[in-house]
Amino acid sequence: MVPRLAPRCPVRPFPWQVACSAGAFVRQSTCVGASRTPVWGRLHGVQGTTPLVRRGSSSTSSQAPGVALTCERYPVRRLPFSSVSEDDLATFERIIPGRVITDPEELAASNVDWLRTMRGCSKVLLKPRTSEEVSHILRYCHERNLAVNTQGGNTGLVGGSVPVFDEIILSTALMNQVISFHNVSGILVCQAGCILEELSRYVEERGFIMPLDLGAKGSCHIGGNLATNAGGLRFLRYGSLRGTVLGLEVVLADGTVLNCLTSLRKDNTGYDLKQLFIGSEGTLGVITAVSILCPPKPGAVNVAFLGCPGFAEVLQTFSTCKRMLGEILSAYEFMDAECMQLVGHHLRLARPVQESPFYVLVETSGSRAEHDAEKLSSFLEHVLGCGLVTDGTLATDQRKIKTLWALRERITEALSRDGYVYKYDLSLPVDRLYDLVTDLRARLGPRARHVVGYGHLGDGNLHLNVTAEAFSAALLGELEPYVYQWTAGQRGSVSAEHGVGFKKQSVLGYSKPPEALRLMQQLKALLDPRGLLNP
Repeated sequence: MVPRLAPRCPVRPFPWQVACSAGAFVRQSTCVGASRTPVWGRLHGVQGTTPLVRRGSSSTSSQAPGVALTCERYPVRRLPFSSVSEDDLATFERIIPGRVITDPEELAASNVDWLRTMRGCSKVLLKPRTSEEVSHILRYCHERNLAVNTQGGNTGLVGGSVPVFDEIILSTALMNQVISFHNVSGILVCQAGCILEELSRYVEERGFIMPLDLGAKGSCHIGGNLATNAGGLRFLRYGSLRGTVLGLEVVLADGTVLNCLTSLRKDNTGYDLKQLFIGSEGTLGVITAVSILCPPKPGAVNVAFLGCPGFAEVLQTFSTCKRMLGEILSAYEFMDAECMQLVGHHLRLARPVQESPFYVLVETSGSRAEHDAEKLSSFLEHVLGCGLVTDGTLATDQRKIKTLWALRERITEALSRDGYVYKYDLSLPVDRLYDLVTDLRARLGPRARHVVGYGHLGDGNLHLNVTAEAFSAALLGELEPYVYQWTAGQRGSVSAEHGVGFKKQSVLGYSKPPEALRLMQQLKALLDPRGLLNP
């Protein structure tokens, strides 16, 4: 048993796109090498069927039943890239012998995204082991005008990790070696295909932790984490990957190897080029290796799971956390009552506290158990005593900590079992974080099965999810562009941590001014003028 405690107007970012249907856009034909290259190279589309497996477990079924081809489901048009020929396959076989996959059964899973909303029709999957092999592949593809889709663990939620048409899939799965680790500085240098959970185990054995933790850690690759600038559960304590990544090795579209794999904490010699590739989702280059700063492993970790009577109390409890827990506060997650009901109903996870309108998970990480316990005890007495929290439970051992974290980490899985899911990943001012959930419940009424809100309150990141019996164009019309307009009205972001991918390219104008979008287009045209990477 876990011990109980007492009681703005959007700007269309790409003028060469035209609306086709609700939530979908088609790219008008453009010449290879044209200067008007899309920022992300992806096309926006509505969401499709819901996931059937947990992120972090095995990916999609090899047969991908019920997932329509993206190029048939959405009105998208293939750009005039070359098609893979037998001569191309022979060349790839010479570059990476034995690692050119053309078997349709093996290709099936790599063609389908984790949410099972997108399916490409790639005929070839390449598995390089080194940056030199990636360089040879991209140089050849550049000469032959062959489009390439880079794929890591394929755990993305916006359709950016799978082909739209028949692009070559370049997998980083075999680029999974640790290059070096410094036991004093905690600097890890590794290849991009290393799985996050395996890296976590590796550095923990040496007294450190990864600065990033995700629900999909069992499958996601560190290169993919960087390419999407993943946030995750440790963002509050350790910040963005933009701060913890020290260097990158990247292969550009023409095969040039950009080796900026420095391990220096300070380097003011010109532009910080690695920042161009963090969050670029494989559209500017292929990340092949990373140098990242790992913090020391905490000596004591505690997790409190608390019930709050309202969202105002959730906010006040967070303020109290920051004031009373200070440097040991490592995570502050919130979820509403409907999230807890879904986790209980679909996954049979027991609610550890009495029923409440809201729940928060507070994690502390420090160096001394006695010091942390004293601070945490004082905090809990205060929030319980003044009514900010009505009930709570505390875990100090690893098994019980995992049990409490599962209530938060498995919400996505519970939602996937509730029907069709419309997913939104938004950054908003913390004091307005939940207002959109309340607004949508009133707006949608019985047309939605559930409207739930949860996420990283400490980061201002709301995961808004709407479930329904099945996909409905009418319901989508009520959600979009309303959700994006509402977010823009709060000067928020339409993508907090999931990225842009296929699904959000057309809504970037809600969060970025036209000048920023034009500059992104110019950078894409400079580094990948033929638009070969993630087209």
